[in-house]
Order: sequence, then C-alpha cells, then structure tokens
Amino acid sequence: QVQLVESGGGSVQAGGSLRLSCAASGYTYSSYCIGWFRQAPGKEREGGASIYIGISGPYYADSLKGRFTISQDNAKNTLYLQMNSLKPDDTAMYYCASMPELRSASVCRRGSPDDFIYWGQGTQVTVSS
Repeated sequence: QVQLVESGGGSVQAGGSLRLSCAASGYTYSSYCIGWFRQAPGKEREGGASIYIGISGPYYADSLKGRFTISQDNAKNTLYLQMNSLKPDDTAMYYCASMPELRSASVCRRGSPDDFIYWGQGTQVTVSS
C-alpha cells in the first residue's frame, strides 16, 4: 500500500521560501512517477512538478518553472519541493501524488492529476503580500 505524507507547509511573506517534503513508502519497484500538485481555494487542482524516479524528469508546469525545484533523496524515500520567490498566488494546499507503478514516462511528463492515484493529505502554503 503506497503511502505519501507531506510536511513543510506554513505561512511566509511574498519573496520568501519554503521546502516541502513528501515521505513515500509502499512501492514494489524502485522507479515510479511522483510529483507535486496544488489546489487554491475555489480553483481546480493543477499540476506542478513531477519526476520519474531513476528514469526521467523532472518536469514542471509553466507556472512553477524558474522558482520551484523538485528533488529526491532515494536513501530516505523522500521527495522535496523547494519553493523560492513565493507570491500570494502560490497560496494553496500542496499535495504529493504518485502514479501506479510501471506507467510510462510520457504519462509522467504530462503531469495530469487524473493519472495520479495515490495522494497525500496535503500541506497548506500561505503567502502574504
């Protein structure tokens, strides 16, 4: 049973930084697609960044390119999202999510929330102006 547990959210002023963590467990294989998504109040969940562990990526949505960086620590089975130059528009619940194992890298690159079936509980990020 895949389990994803996020941490690291909080409140920060515009221009500040945060690093989110996602502890992942329960995979059968060492390669899988995992990523970060976010959902702002009243808006649909949107893709952020994804990576196919050991295979390809990372991939970023246009809104995150240049400011956010996804990385992983394989020894700790932990995924990170380093967020810099935060803006009030980045305020959202941030989720870690993973696809079923053995999906293709092209699907991972697409980064559509509909392709991810395992979800963490989310961590709130609030950016004030």
